[in-house]
Amino acid sequence: MSVIEETRLTVEEARKITAPLYDALNRPAEKDVAALLAKACHEDYQSYHTNQDYLTRDQLVGVFQSMGPIIPDLKWEVEDLKVVGDTVIVRGRATGTPVAEFWGAPPTGKSFDTMAIDVFTVRDGKLAKAYHIENWTTALQQLKG
Repeated sequence: MSVIEETRLTVEEARKITAPLYDALNRPAEKDVAALLAKACHEDYQSYHTNQDYLTRDQLVGVFQSMGPIIPDLKWEVEDLKVVGDTVIVRGRATGTPVAEFWGAPPTGKSFDTMAIDVFTVRDGKLAKAYHIENWTTALQQLKG
């Protein structure tokens, strides 16, 4: 047996740990986003959007809350979830119809349907870190299309 014992999560445990974060992304204007992210993520959570740059848990709350009024029907589904040790990999699907300008795209009544990949590190039963990629380029093309 190795000196470092690797944490091994089950898929069910990973679903329970990540569920409040994805719940916060579904119609966030209707949710207590801060409470949901506090349930899912450590206080020192880091959500990387580049290799070096990340948002804190509190900053992420602001991002989710700002999206709520712009995309009131925002839906974020977990399409697939894999676990490797203490790492959770989620392939997600984001859909919605902006009712106000969204990242430079004016509201047109058109919807987007795009993919996201999240790679989470779990520590002591909560999310500690995430690296994620959302295909917002395709989403914006769909809105402008």
